[in-house]
Amino acid sequence: MKPYTLEPNHNGEGLHIGIVCGRFNEEIGFAELDACLDELAKLGVDERQIMVVTVPGALEIGLALQQMALSYEFDALIALGAVIRGETYHFEIVSNESAAAITRVGLDMNIPIANGILTCENDEQAQERAETKGRDCAICAVEMANLAEALIPESDDDEDEDEDDFDDEE
Repeated sequence: MKPYTLEPNHNGEGLHIGIVCGRFNEEIGFAELDACLDELAKLGVDERQIMVVTVPGALEIGLALQQMALSYEFDALIALGAVIRGETYHFEIVSNESAAAITRVGLDMNIPIANGILTCENDEQAQERAETKGRDCAICAVEMANLAEALIPESDDDEDEDEDDFDDEE
């Protein structure tokens, strides 16, 4: 059996991308952002079609993503930042709640969101992962924006005309 398969599409031309970057652990978040922007350019996303906003930390990212999604101006969104384990339970709360908010916004608003919030044990781990995660998020956002577009059912103009004719008969 050979099913129809949609291949990954990493062509970013014509896409509008929104990025939210947390400023807590700023060095890590901005390293991710630099790598992400570089990769988006390589994928063909026009820099004029990218909006970057910053927020205080990971817990605020969900609200900013939701506001961007509500604008209906973006094909995909990207969340960047870092949560570094400390000595308290706060790490788990921030990690879990920020991830849950990102997932909820994506599903509720029907928009792809690449989650690049690093959750690491220490600064060294975060620094090692920042560039790769930023690039991965760019690729993910472009691929998922193209997939979402490809999965939109085509409208059947003939069917619409038939419905209009039916309405006129009533």
